[in-house]
Amino acid sequence: MTTPNGNPQYASDKRIIAGVLGIVLGGLGIHRFYLGDITGGILRILITIVTCGLGAVIGLVEGILYLTKSDEEFYQIYVVDKRAWF
Repeated sequence: MTTPNGNPQYASDKRIIAGVLGIVLGGLGIHRFYLGDITGGILRILITIVTCGLGAVIGLVEGILYLTKSDEEFYQIYVVDKRAWF
């Protein structure tokens, strides 16, 4: 796997941190900000506000998905391709 800094541990660290942030602070979109998706982070905040907190489930699901993907899959999908939803 090729990462920007040539370190294979980079994708693993990024995946784990983003996954934990999604599970713990998903309603605030912190995991999306961490991945560099400012629009997605703001959108998660707005969804959480509009749904009176129920939108936080999206962050929870995303965090679980991040942690269940391999390092290579995660890096390609969320860092290189910058997929915005699930």
